[in-house]
Amino acid sequence: MSKTIVVYHSGYGHTRRIAEVVAEGAGAELLAIDAEGNLPEAAWEQLAAADAIIFGTPTYMGGPSWQFKKFADASSKAWFSRAWQDKVFGGFTNSASPVGDKGATLIQLQTLASQHGGLWVSLGMLPANSKAATHADVNHLGGSVGLLVRSPADASVDEIPAGDLETAKRYGQRVAEIAARLRG
Repeated sequence: MSKTIVVYHSGYGHTRRIAEVVAEGAGAELLAIDAEGNLPEAAWEQLAAADAIIFGTPTYMGGPSWQFKKFADASSKAWFSRAWQDKVFGGFTNSASPVGDKGATLIQLQTLASQHGGLWVSLGMLPANSKAATHADVNHLGGSVGLLVRSPADASVDEIPAGDLETAKRYGQRVAEIAARLRG
């Protein structure tokens, strides 16, 4: 079995809930980036020891939260030593709008993984794009690069669409399974 870590920042709890479900699917540990954009020092060692790292951040103003960006910038120490070379990576983002420029955030997460020499795992699911599709369907937002989640601005953490939660669980499973396959 591979060791997977979900490292994430959550501003209002919605992204934390998605991180928990992704971690459940992956059998992963959770590492929360705090409100100041920091991780405990031991977290960097945990990330270095992981086979797979899944990034999570809300999308604010067309990109990751500044707290996640601070973490990403701080990962330059791992980049310089190639500590994350050949690890498996995935990512997810959450915003209030159906689109909300979440794709731009995922591309930034994918680029971060690539800069570290990592192997990115796509969502790997067909979109629910028929007239009959609902928010209860898997991949109802039609993502492919990674996991997209919508949490309306006036919705509580408990109101995240069932389809997004199931998509999150399956994506966590996919990342962990691919990491295990590559680990041999």
